Amino acid sequence: MSRYEPAESEELAAFRAEVKAWIATNQPPKPSFKLPLSFLEVESEEQFRYLRAWQRKVYEAGYLGFDVPKEYGGQGVSLDKHRVVAQELARARAPFMVNLIALQWAGPTILAFGTEEQKQRFLPGILSADDIWCQGFSEPGSGSDLASLRAVAVPSEDGYRVTGHKVWTTLAHFAKFMILMARTDPAAGKYAGISYFLFPMDTPGVTIQPLVKMSGEGGFNQVIFDEAPMPKDALLGAEGEGWNIAMATLMFERGAGEGVGRERAAGFVERAGALAALAASTTRDGRPVSEDPVFRDRAVQAWIEAQAMALAAARSEAPALNAERPMALPLMNKLVMSEWAQRLAELGCEVLGPEAALWVGDPHAPDDGDWPRAFMNSFGMTIGGGTSEILRNIIGERVLGLPKSK
Repeated sequence: MSRYEPAESEELAAFRAEVKAWIATNQPPKPSFKLPLSFLEVESEEQFRYLRAWQRKVYEAGYLGFDVPKEYGGQGVSLDKHRVVAQELARARAPFMVNLIALQWAGPTILAFGTEEQKQRFLPGILSADDIWCQGFSEPGSGSDLASLRAVAVPSEDGYRVTGHKVWTTLAHFAKFMILMARTDPAAGKYAGISYFLFPMDTPGVTIQPLVKMSGEGGFNQVIFDEAPMPKDALLGAEGEGWNIAMATLMFERGAGEGVGRERAAGFVERAGALAALAASTTRDGRPVSEDPVFRDRAVQAWIEAQAMALAAARSEAPALNAERPMALPLMNKLVMSEWAQRLAELGCEVLGPEAALWVGDPHAPDDGDWPRAFMNSFGMTIGGGTSEILRNIIGERVLGLPKSK
């Protein structure tokens, strides 16, 4: 436990010991194939099956869903237990939850805006990983300017017909459902004519095409809709309310969900420790890199920032500490964390020096090429959910009250 964490009750300490013991006994063995670093790079069936089985195992053991009420398949809301599980999974370097888009974005949105029937129908499958979700927001030419999207959902006798083109659709090739933004009233204003849907992917008229990143990995896709049928009950909220619902989803994506900030921060603290271990085992001019004063200064700064993110995540769960600017931490969360992860991966590559050119699968690549791989993949994190530039504008306008730039 971090020195900055408050003292735990006997009950919570016992729960932590229980979780730690369960992970030690049940964590799956390292597979023969290469695992992705995050949900953004899940490409092959074997990767997907391995990660899906792990999420289901964690859920069935009762350690997933502490942010979802029991009547919807969760464990009952307990942020303390949610935090403990996240911390212990990070410390054990256990595999990540493959259905993260659903767990952290789609699920909270359905919980906030869905009908009772939608909550009962969708939330249990999200937790168990029976139902994998993807996100249909970005389009070619409508990334940062999300409200300019052109996909349409035209009313039909039994629901809607969707036509359009979505891009950067992580996990679309495994997804059963998509959180989809589409225009239901093209004649309405830019924001007013957008609706939000829980789209079933197993329907005719849907084409999924993989996109390969500069790292050589897949996981991203583009999805093309050609009058794809969609039932009436796929609508979340009312027609024309999609923009406001989507803004809530983006807040969840940026880390405003229950306990999400602490969950991510726990992983970053562990990642800072991995950098220190890398520097201690890497030599330069006959000495460990960890003894270099310039590196030590930068590594300590990274560790301080990781601890600051953990403290900020804890603060975000105390309403009294956020009353003056309640949106500040949720909006800053994704910006700070994604850029920190990118800087840390870049520093790891600098530690490796020429060996950073060795890629995954090379027998001489330190940590099997994970540091250059992490650096390349980090750009997806500083783009998805709003680019860093867009987020700085949002913080300036909504938190600091600065005027819009012209």
